[in-house]
Amino acid sequence: MAGVRYTRTGRVVTLTLDEPATRNAISDAIVGDLVAHCERINHDMSVSCVIVTGEGDSFSSGGNVKDMRDKAGLFAGTPAEIRRAYQHGIQRIPLAMYELEVPSIAAVNGYAVGAGCDLSLMCDIRIAAENAQFAESFMRVGLVSGDGGAWFLPRIVGLSRAYEMTFTGDFIKADQALAWGLASHVVKKDQLIAKAEELAQRIASHPPHSIRMCKKLIRDSGNAALSSHLEIASSMQALVQHTADQHEAVVAFLDKRNPEYNGR
Repeated sequence: MAGVRYTRTGRVVTLTLDEPATRNAISDAIVGDLVAHCERINHDMSVSCVIVTGEGDSFSSGGNVKDMRDKAGLFAGTPAEIRRAYQHGIQRIPLAMYELEVPSIAAVNGYAVGAGCDLSLMCDIRIAAENAQFAESFMRVGLVSGDGGAWFLPRIVGLSRAYEMTFTGDFIKADQALAWGLASHVVKKDQLIAKAEELAQRIASHPPHSIRMCKKLIRDSGNAALSSHLEIASSMQALVQHTADQHEAVVAFLDKRNPEYNGR
């Protein structure tokens, strides 16, 4: 099945890029499905965490190199047409992932290359299999990161390492990704999904409104003055203190029992 497969366990959704024949190269179907699933999740308060992974032996190989050679697909047309194709195509992914209200975990099962690397950067947390490799590889084919990777990468690994990854196109193996903060955990390949699911379930065990507001506070903090951030934080604090789930969290804590949340 082409595109992105949507599966769910409890409050956790797994989005699996499902085009293994191309090593999950970013296709129109993948773009459309990812955007649609993000919108669906934002409207569904019963979802509290998302895992993004790839079918087969790669997370995503990024852009289709044969299309680059043949001037097809995303690489077809005049400069004006290519610009619009990016804006109405692959650039919808970073916007959708940035606006995704719930925490996202990239379970990187092999190569995350070019736009595939960038997709992993758009997630809030990255867990890498031991065989995972990341590459900001656009320079290898004479391109720039047209999908937002140059915005996300320095925010994760810092400016110097972002420059190094971009200018060299080098492949960063899992242990180096862990040392650079590109990945939070490195696990054996056959334990990757279990680790991602365990972390996702831990995240999703908390009150749904509080999860979404905490993510927004952290996400937006880098673009706001402290005074503005504090004003938003106080407003969100007032909102969550009037949710039934926050009251249930306190009562359950005092009663020494597991809380039961209903998204209210």
